[in-house]
Amino acid sequence: MALLDRHIGFVAALREAGLPVSLAEGLDAVHALEAVDLGDRASLRAAYAATLVKRPAHREAFDLLFDLWFPAVMGSTEEARDRPAYGDPELARLRDELSGILLSGDDEALRAFARGAVGAYGRGNGGSGTWFSYQVLRILSADTLMAGLLNAVLAERGGLDEKVARRTFARRIARFEELVGQDVRRRIAEEGGLERVARANVRPPLEQVDFLRATRADLAALRREIHPLARRLATRLTVRNRHGRRGRLDFRRTVRTSLSTGGVPLTTHHRPRRPHKPELVVLCDASDSVSSFAHFTLLLTYALREQFAKVRAFAFIDGLDEVTRFFAPGADVVEAITRMTNEADIVWVSGHSDYGRAFAVFEERYGDAVTPKTSLLILGDARTNYQDPGLDTVRRLIGRARHAYWLNPEPARDWDSGDSAASVYAEVLPMHECRNLTQLAEFVETLA
Repeated sequence: MALLDRHIGFVAALREAGLPVSLAEGLDAVHALEAVDLGDRASLRAAYAATLVKRPAHREAFDLLFDLWFPAVMGSTEEARDRPAYGDPELARLRDELSGILLSGDDEALRAFARGAVGAYGRGNGGSGTWFSYQVLRILSADTLMAGLLNAVLAERGGLDEKVARRTFARRIARFEELVGQDVRRRIAEEGGLERVARANVRPPLEQVDFLRATRADLAALRREIHPLARRLATRLTVRNRHGRRGRLDFRRTVRTSLSTGGVPLTTHHRPRRPHKPELVVLCDASDSVSSFAHFTLLLTYALREQFAKVRAFAFIDGLDEVTRFFAPGADVVEAITRMTNEADIVWVSGHSDYGRAFAVFEERYGDAVTPKTSLLILGDARTNYQDPGLDTVRRLIGRARHAYWLNPEPARDWDSGDSAASVYAEVLPMHECRNLTQLAEFVETLA
């Protein structure tokens, strides 16, 4: 592959992985490459990172894709030559060799050893299948070398702290496992295509992780991101309101000022713009299928509550309750969500979402919360479990509100599948796909 084709493919892969790389930044990277030695892989990586990576959270995906598109070893490998005899004496020799490299800390030797180990033991199905990291790591079991490494280094350097030595070798073993993974991905890419391997191995940036597919670790990281995101949004909103569209033309002042220029209105004057802070009422489906999405929307909304005149929140499944009290200023994130889940009266009978009944209960008990000053925000996947959608109730609530919106965490392609009534609701109020933190932030910024 020519360097230009490799560059174009690499930038496209970054975009597909969710990194915001513009055409101008791609050109900046090309100019940066003119200033570095293309044979120096570290300099090449640094030039690309400096021009294409904007946030620390994007660096992991960037490094993985860089290793795929610009591998340390270019071209095909001779696997048969790499494969030694499979047996205990050979494994013992390889483990001794690996132990010596880990003791020396020689990264290039470690890279070469990882490549040979993958060539020897990385193939599945007796050497005819695809490549696997776990086989190499299981056979060599680098982590079991720790005791021997510590004994060797502590006996040689009696004054060395054992904790320092343990951390050092742990980092080197982790580096070996990383290099094995890199070489496995490189070999799979050579045989099956770079794009396929990139899609299979690169996780999207945190802000683009689907709420409904997030792991427990993702959810914890997203909670930590809520308040920094709210601060960034609040700053942008303040600047936008300060420098936003001017108020209506002050005709009298403009005419008076024009007298000094012979009646020509060179300078116009405008009346001060009256800032509008909407009142916000949020109705959120708190059933298990969409609970994480509802939680993050509530958290971001309350982190930005100063941008609204008033915020009231209501959660429902087949019952409905006001949950505003759980999100008071200074409330702990996890505690607020836990209290809402345990204390709110949101289950009536079945514990399955019943949108029609929830909307009816809201109108009966809290209908006066929606006024001509209110922006009504409904959160949910619109899956009614084949119950009455309560469309007439929704129409009446929308008729009393200033604005009304529906945020749906499912991909638009899944709307109307199964028990989804997305299009039914979309006929009476705008429904927006909101699957990740980026889409949520963009919507909340527009709403505020």
